[in-house]
Amino acid sequence: MKFVCDGATLSEAVVKVSKACAVRTTAPVMECIKLEASGEEVTLLATDGELAISKTIRAEIFEEGGICVPGKLFADYIGKLTDEEVAVSTTEKGLEVRYKDAASNFQTIPAEEFPKLNLGIGENSVVMNQRELRTIIGATVFCCAQDDSRPILKGCLLEFKDRLTAFALDGYRLALADAPILSKSGETTVICPARTLTEISRMLTEDEEEITIYTEGGMLLVRTEDLTVLSRLYNGEFIRRENVIPTNFLTTALLRRAELISGVERAAIFIRGDKNNLITLDIGGGLVKISSKSEFGDMTEKVPAEIDGPDLTISMNAKYLLDALKALGEESVTLSFGSAISPFVLRNAEKKDALYLILPVRNAQ
Repeated sequence: MKFVCDGATLSEAVVKVSKACAVRTTAPVMECIKLEASGEEVTLLATDGELAISKTIRAEIFEEGGICVPGKLFADYIGKLTDEEVAVSTTEKGLEVRYKDAASNFQTIPAEEFPKLNLGIGENSVVMNQRELRTIIGATVFCCAQDDSRPILKGCLLEFKDRLTAFALDGYRLALADAPILSKSGETTVICPARTLTEISRMLTEDEEEITIYTEGGMLLVRTEDLTVLSRLYNGEFIRRENVIPTNFLTTALLRRAELISGVERAAIFIRGDKNNLITLDIGGGLVKISSKSEFGDMTEKVPAEIDGPDLTISMNAKYLLDALKALGEESVTLSFGSAISPFVLRNAEKKDALYLILPVRNAQ
């Protein structure tokens, strides 16, 4: 194999693909990026067994072929050659990279040892606007669980029906959002890993271009012109949202989102580093009073609000509240409460395409 290409182009591709390289595995080939030169293109491919990313770049091919090279090492090295034209070739020593009068060699693994991947799945398909898909991923994925105590919660439930509904929760907070679908081959429901959705979001644009999501046999695939993301889906029973989202509330507060965000951010400064990251909201009398207290000091700030229902004092994790508020997009938001110890809900005041639920902390200040 031998090809010549722009270092910046190769670096961008290697960085994207290396996100799918395995870390600390007993199979060294899973830590590799597979390079395959054919025709006028070089295809880069990496997988950790759950997520696979493939990207194709244009190059001047002198000899076709393929090889596997350590992904993270190769990405770090090529990232330093963005201003160079690089020549990449296989030799007896492995993989050689030349630029100017310099050369380096990488240990390699034969391309034949790389796992076989099916990048042609397409039993079920859904077409969406790229901007809408990117928005709904950003609106929900941050609520997926981060630990392995309940692995299925590290994924997001996606329901492809008349609209796409995305549902995520981690045991302390919940996100629910929906977006329009342009067309579909049928209805389906899948549980997609959060890290897969994050990579898909990175490949999407903010424009009105269409993109197709394919699912088949426990796999999900999204492809643009030169980039493909393939992922295994989670199997199992996801929590039913109707069992955890309350429908009856005693107190609601309508207020300006920017004012609430600013107040909570200032309150959070005093509890920075605190385990519970705890702030308290006192709701009543046309105001929402935000307060926090730590060994370093305390803070109280009042935000005007339209209150409906009895006065209420409730405490919660400041980060969870800020994440939800920043995910909402309208100037005004509603906070709906059942009691000081029951989960509360945040929504936009007008457009009801997203809902956030937060579990309060029982030990109020």
